Amino acid sequence: MLGENFVHFFTVQGFFVGIIFGILKSFDAEGLFVYTFFISIFFYLFSHIIVALYFKTISGKAYSFSKDLHEKDLDSFVLEINKREKLIDSASKITDIAIQANNLDNPRNA
Repeated sequence: MLGENFVHFFTVQGFFVGIIFGILKSFDAEGLFVYTFFISIFFYLFSHIIVALYFKTISGKAYSFSKDLHEKDLDSFVLEINKREKLIDSASKITDIAIQANNLDNPRNA
């Protein structure tokens, strides 16, 4: 269904809901007109919001995904993470060696 057709259909539905609600709630012609008008306007604006969100989600999925660019970025992230892991591992080994040397120098701390 086209967006324009959906807006028209939903506005007509709002018109009929407004007439029914107006007949049930109002006791004069002015009340009937006001209820019908405001409910129809609400349905009209609500249908425009729904159509706008629908077309936004449809066009949002149509962009092209640059796979090569993302793969290069991910590869550089992996290399950086590996470098940092090696640095942390070497710092951890140095710390363990320093703790062992300290324990050998001071046996009562162990």
